[in-house]
Amino acid sequence: MIKIFIIDSNSSDQRIDKFLKRNFDNLTQSFIEKNLRKKNILLNQHLTKSNQIIKVDDKITIKNFSTEVYQKFKKTQPTIKINKSYIANFKKSILYEDDNFLIINKWSGIAVQGGSNIVISIDTIIKNISENYNLVHRLDKETSGLMIIAKNLKYTRFFGQLFKSHKLKKTYLAICEGMPKLKESYVDLNINSNTSEKIIKTKTFYKVLSYNDKTSLIKFEPKTGKKHQLRLVAKNLGCPIVGDLKYNLNQNKQRENLKLNAFMLEFNIEDNEFKITSALPKDFTNYLKLKNIKFNLKTI
Repeated sequence: MIKIFIIDSNSSDQRIDKFLKRNFDNLTQSFIEKNLRKKNILLNQHLTKSNQIIKVDDKITIKNFSTEVYQKFKKTQPTIKINKSYIANFKKSILYEDDNFLIINKWSGIAVQGGSNIVISIDTIIKNISENYNLVHRLDKETSGLMIIAKNLKYTRFFGQLFKSHKLKKTYLAICEGMPKLKESYVDLNINSNTSEKIIKTKTFYKVLSYNDKTSLIKFEPKTGKKHQLRLVAKNLGCPIVGDLKYNLNQNKQRENLKLNAFMLEFNIEDNEFKITSALPKDFTNYLKLKNIKFNLKTI
């Protein structure tokens, strides 16, 4: 039996072995390599290698196809059913949406992914909306602000490449205790890996936007991506972020939400320039008012 796939835009620009594994759940790499060599699997009727990138309208022919050998991947329904109020809250948080991706204004206090003692997360919510939705980056549970959700595999890969090649600019705002010695600078900070003894080198640009009452409003632009990077940089500068239960030891600020917001995302898709800004949460703006810190978001 012969099986033919015609590649569409959602499946293009990936390796042929990755495509096969996404469509059949039982194929090993060795099985794919063997059948490519034996010409049981052809690309546009020609011998090909497992790392060959497939394009729109390419034809993959499987000459030895059988449902027993090539078991069809069965997409499962979300295992966690959640209250509709979570989905409603998620949809209210959407700042931008098109056919391929959406950008939400994540609220503080919700995890991005599941884990120990985490039942509801952004990932849980999007999988209840569509099994095709995927996370493309992360924010800490306590951090508010912009998050991108891809609606299909093509844009999951596209944004993954943007982040990897540092072609997506991220700007964060943070309310910090005290003020760094320099008003603006780059910080090179080595951070221990969570999973090994490896040291990860990070780079961050910061600029103090305003200062009053021993409190700073600081813009951070991470040039690398590491968990807790900005929170560690702020601590290293001697001005930890207000409400940071992990890195700020000032007990007087323990009742505050973390004052860190993923404020702006800038990137290009073909000839279209995207510059999306978040709506700062009320606890963030109220704290700035409490400290009488003046700021103009248009100048950021």
